[in-house]
Amino acid sequence: MGTGGSGTIFFGSCNLACCFCQNYEISQRRAGEEVTVPHLADIMLRLQRGGCHNINLVTPTHVIAGIVAALAIAARNGLRIPIVYNCGGYESVETLRLLDGIVDIYMPDIKYSGDDEALRYSGAPGYWARAREAVLEMHRQVGDLTLDSLGVAARGLLIRHLVLPGSLAGSERVMDFIATRISTNSWVNVMDQYRPCYRARQVPELSRPVTRSEYRAAVFLAQRAGLSRGLPDWS
Repeated sequence: MGTGGSGTIFFGSCNLACCFCQNYEISQRRAGEEVTVPHLADIMLRLQRGGCHNINLVTPTHVIAGIVAALAIAARNGLRIPIVYNCGGYESVETLRLLDGIVDIYMPDIKYSGDDEALRYSGAPGYWARAREAVLEMHRQVGDLTLDSLGVAARGLLIRHLVLPGSLAGSERVMDFIATRISTNSWVNVMDQYRPCYRARQVPELSRPVTRSEYRAAVFLAQRAGLSRGLPDWS
């Protein structure tokens, strides 16, 4: 599984406005410090020297031009570990095409299969169509997830899906899309850590954690669709 960890770099702000964001201080309130492109390149190189297995870019969409410029500097100075694009799935295909050959591992969320929920809880009109197009493009570029000899992700697509209370994430439709349009060999992380953070307690249907049975139901839907990689083994 590796021992060096992921070299995670959080970028302030986000192209989504999730009312339940667990990192809302960074994504909504823009906590952090401003850095120059050369400084960002140096951060990447320091993470590599520290033994990290990859450079994990969290919510990079809105600052991708500066990130690419920093990656160019870092690569000229010896950056060799994989680049992870860690995002909410609400992406422009045109922008993603510009990253072909730059990103090694795409790690998007597919948060919703319903546009009403996406707009209401994340301020993201047309999320379902945008996320499907984006994940298809990501898979075209890097394919299914592959691991190195240590069991660490080396290249490919890793999809995350956060289970929400009351089936609000539309998990069945999400899993069917992944299995039929992406690949049954897709690595899918069905996440059970939802809890009402940020403004979620003001939204009655989001004001409680996910139950164990709701999580198990979402995993069952993934298995029924033909998915297995990344899912818990309860055998």
